[in-house]
Amino acid sequence: MSEEVVYVDQAEGLKRVMQNIKLYVKLLNKFKVDFNSKPDELIAAVEDNNYVQAQGIAHTLKGTAANLSLTELYKQSLDVETQIKSGAVNPESLQHIKTCFDNTVTSIDTVIKQYD
Repeated sequence: MSEEVVYVDQAEGLKRVMQNIKLYVKLLNKFKVDFNSKPDELIAAVEDNNYVQAQGIAHTLKGTAANLSLTELYKQSLDVETQIKSGAVNPESLQHIKTCFDNTVTSIDTVIKQYD
């Protein structure tokens, strides 16, 4: 049996903001706006062999995903950051993180709609 992919752990995210729904929705909206280009920036940095910039982007994605309980994006970002540190990045991992980001944003939209 395959494990269900969790893009937004809403219960955990709300715990992190002390059940303040308004704040959580605000932070999720801010994430969507501020991080919209990050997957493409990450891919471009790796393609340019700018591993310092790529690691910084992956690290920021990872940390923000953890803080907002964006579970799968956290896992994918951690994996890519680890690959960057090792100097061997699998191109498929970069595509996975882009797809994961898109799926996360879709899940964020679903969460936000619950509170409109």
